[in-house]
Amino acid sequence: QVQFVESGGALVHPGGSLRLSCEVSRSILGLLIMGWYRQAPGKQRDLVARITSGGSTTYVDSVKGRFTISRDSAKNTVYLQMNSLKPEDTAVYYCNLAPSACSTCWGQGTQVTVSS
Repeated sequence: QVQFVESGGALVHPGGSLRLSCEVSRSILGLLIMGWYRQAPGKQRDLVARITSGGSTTYVDSVKGRFTISRDSAKNTVYLQMNSLKPEDTAVYYCNLAPSACSTCWGQGTQVTVSS
């Protein structure tokens, strides 16, 4: 079964930037669509960005223009570049298959906190 290891989260000020990484335990060439999800305290986990094997990307409106998802098949890694961060971006971020996540594959996530 595929496994995901997320990293790169941190405490940043509003307006700051972070780049999250997701290392995948197997080649991602065959994984058609990868996504980044986030879960804020007391809320459900939501898909915020996804990328196809061909490089097409989709974002939820709240992050459009600020976040960029990318994938490096040679490194089996998916990235999420986050710019102009806002307090409402505070959450644990996860990567997984998309739009239907693998329910038994969730990693530990990486905490992003945006606060002054």
